[in-house]
Amino acid sequence: MTAAEGRGPVEEVDGVLAALADPTRRQLLDLLAAQGEATATMLAERLPISRQAVVKHLAVLDAAGLVSGGRVGREVRYAVRPAALDATARWMSALAADWDRRLATIKRLAEAAEREES
Repeated sequence: MTAAEGRGPVEEVDGVLAALADPTRRQLLDLLAAQGEATATMLAERLPISRQAVVKHLAVLDAAGLVSGGRVGREVRYAVRPAALDATARWMSALAADWDRRLATIKRLAEAAEREES
């Protein structure tokens, strides 16, 4: 079980948003999504940072449940784990729908008040 799997929904979303706040980590996710899986060395070759920095960023992404690393011989290969990102997208969608409902109510009230004034 990863650190992200042991948390509740709120903490999981918080971890994902915190991990995604860094542009380098977003770029790592993009690279992994495009490649399917890669080692830290392969990823470092595509970025202007050291392999050690890539490993640290991957650890943050792993703790948030966004990537997982598995040993293949002497290498650790990382791949995207979409579940945490999907849960965050669902939370954001629900939040957006709630705001849409609130704004629609405000619009109806404003239009009704305008009609009453006429």
